[in-house]
Amino acid sequence: MDQSTLIHDNALDYRDALPEGGALLGLDLGTKTIGVATCDAGWRFATAGKTLQRGKFGRDRDILSALITERSIVGVVIGLPRNMDGSEGSRAQSCRAYGRNLAEAFGLPVLLWDERWSTQSAERDMITQDTSRSKRAEKIDSHAAAIILQGAIDALAGGAF
Repeated sequence: MDQSTLIHDNALDYRDALPEGGALLGLDLGTKTIGVATCDAGWRFATAGKTLQRGKFGRDRDILSALITERSIVGVVIGLPRNMDGSEGSRAQSCRAYGRNLAEAFGLPVLLWDERWSTQSAERDMITQDTSRSKRAEKIDSHAAAIILQGAIDALAGGAF
């Protein structure tokens, strides 16, 4: 499959590229870690998973491959770190490249989803739940991935595209 048809910037095109239902994988790409989340096959609930130490792409690919196989993942949502004015900087370009590499490696549709405010939202939610500072540090990236994925699946279910 042509990799360029697998990369999407809006949920409507992404939804058209997905099979009917199936679990999705959400990723919050940091420079040192990758927050991971998954959702149910009906695209209703995103759940925070692990936070992985980010390494070379080949290592990341192998770890993600095991998760994709284990959970029968049919698509990937990657947080796209846009600037507050909507423009894209070097981090966004790095995420786009990572998405292209994932699409090529797995042949799965990839949605690049605006992640502005996801980490702040995750932090606020964890503080509300009275999560200690050290626990927040451990889990912030996977919770941000869940917020990114939840936003995308809400759009897939008929929200904003």
